[in-house]
Amino acid sequence: MIYLELFLGFLRVGCFAFGGAYGAIPLIREVVLSYGWLDDEALAAMIAVSESTPGPIMVNLATYVGSARGGFLGAVLATLAVVLPSFLVILGVMAALKGLLKNRCFQAVLRGVKPCITGVILATGCYMTAKGCLAPLAAPGPDLRALVLTALLAGALALWKPFFHKKLSPVGLILLAACLGIVLYGV
Repeated sequence: MIYLELFLGFLRVGCFAFGGAYGAIPLIREVVLSYGWLDDEALAAMIAVSESTPGPIMVNLATYVGSARGGFLGAVLATLAVVLPSFLVILGVMAALKGLLKNRCFQAVLRGVKPCITGVILATGCYMTAKGCLAPLAAPGPDLRALVLTALLAGALALWKPFFHKKLSPVGLILLAACLGIVLYGV
């Protein structure tokens, strides 16, 4: 039964997750929590791990949850389910690409979906920041180290380009966050 639940749960994520992995996090969260596969704290930790490991976050999360709940077969089924809809859509789009890209209605849909995806990603980032800084693991108040870390990373993003005349790369930001985490939280 767990194999069917994993497949159907992550198939739903794969079917309805738009805007990439960050846009899919709310849907993944809903599916994982509704089935009781992970609690909110474990899911947040896995999202952090999935962001720093190679590969798409959605696939990493599906593989991890599938493995934790159903072993190797669970990992394979969850991963297959989360990528299957995209794979099938890409096959269909490739077949009809020339006609779709010239279609005014299709272009209007794409232009309309972009702001929605930006909003979902922004809301997810704000939720995760607030959850990590303001509602830490059963602590009575906000996590000051997390607030300092968030402020330092936001400052680095804002000040990097004016000082170095180029954008801070995602890899540089991850390395900076790792170093600051080691300094603030210890090894």
